[in-house]
Amino acid sequence: MHIINQTVDLAMETLGGLGAQVFSARGVKSCKNEFNVEGGKFSLFRTTLDSALTLQAIKDHKRGVVSSNSFEETSVRLACADCLAAAEAGQPDEAWDMAHEGGGDFEEGAYAPDMDKLFARTQEMLDTITTQYPKVVVESLIVAHTQADSRYHNSYGVCYTGKTGWYEVDIMFSGHEGDKASSFNYTSIRTKSLDQPLIDLGSVRQLLEDAQNQIHTTPAQGKTEGTVVFTPGCLGGVLYELVSNYAADGVLIDGTSQWKDKLGEQVADPALTLRLAPEDARILTGEKYSQDGHASKDYALIERGILRQFMLSDYAAKKTGHTRAPNTTFALVVEPGEKPLEEIIAGIDRGLLVGRYSGGAAGTNGEFSGVAKNSFMIENGKVTHAVSETMIAGNLAGMLGKLRGISKETVADGTSVLPWLAVDGITISGQ
Repeated sequence: MHIINQTVDLAMETLGGLGAQVFSARGVKSCKNEFNVEGGKFSLFRTTLDSALTLQAIKDHKRGVVSSNSFEETSVRLACADCLAAAEAGQPDEAWDMAHEGGGDFEEGAYAPDMDKLFARTQEMLDTITTQYPKVVVESLIVAHTQADSRYHNSYGVCYTGKTGWYEVDIMFSGHEGDKASSFNYTSIRTKSLDQPLIDLGSVRQLLEDAQNQIHTTPAQGKTEGTVVFTPGCLGGVLYELVSNYAADGVLIDGTSQWKDKLGEQVADPALTLRLAPEDARILTGEKYSQDGHASKDYALIERGILRQFMLSDYAAKKTGHTRAPNTTFALVVEPGEKPLEEIIAGIDRGLLVGRYSGGAAGTNGEFSGVAKNSFMIENGKVTHAVSETMIAGNLAGMLGKLRGISKETVADGTSVLPWLAVDGITISGQ
């Protein structure tokens, strides 16, 4: 921490000396140890050391932001000069500011790594896949531990220091049989403990089993309006698009959000509660403070179908006249439903279980259309064959009012906690 403290102090002194009126510096040093596996065999072990310095300066209501990866004194002073130059070149806006209060020290996760155990768990994972999922080919596997020290300080006296650490698994794979292969799939998991086998974390086992069952596919027939069940891995991307299109800074500042006048109103089925929850115990090393120094707290974006809060930064809140969001992270937590997934699927006559979605970003009206990947047909209450060349289309906001069900089961991957979500009224198009 000594070099971080020294660097942040130097940056603060320099920014103030150059004439910045409100300013901040954040320094981070991290050490990442990782194993790489390709073709089922260990191919690389490496250690990477990174430094990051982020500077913000406000002068005459104009803001500049600069990032650097050097803690050398000359580089820090040059970065500070660049930050002031960026501010002076900007347009004045009285909405720019930083937190006037807050701060604290924190230590979270698995700060000190156990690389021997991590290697053993990685080998165990590969062996288990070979024996229990013989049709799966691991195309890429990166297993790592990251240790990070950080300090944030601004000119109002707000200061945070942190020590965090975590293990992470990133795996990409596909099913193979003869000359047939499934579409590739992938998942990422973050954990603070090696007590469990890596293969038992998140939804890894289910995805591996699905890959074996997706080798032989049949296109969906015709075009119909049916039910789509989004898996937790797919749902995260859907919700990210939803929040970005209806509740985030840009669309509320420019007035294109369809929810801009919906605070306190019903925007979804009463069964849906969506929280942004970095303090949730299942979220590993969640955000502790925003880039402006505001302490991060959990909040409900949608509570029992009612829009309770926009996801606004301090700047955007002042520009729109709304309240600043208690955090600026996508630590998505959807409250589970009362029915198990099996029961939800049993009530679906015709639909699609979607494991991955490939399509362009939805428009400001929320309309989306793309290809359903790693997906299965649902017919007469049962998951049947894997599908290919199948499109889905709908509206992000509209579908929230057409929920068929939210599963009792959830998947926690260290960055989100999500269930399976069944939605009616989605257009399913095959051959």
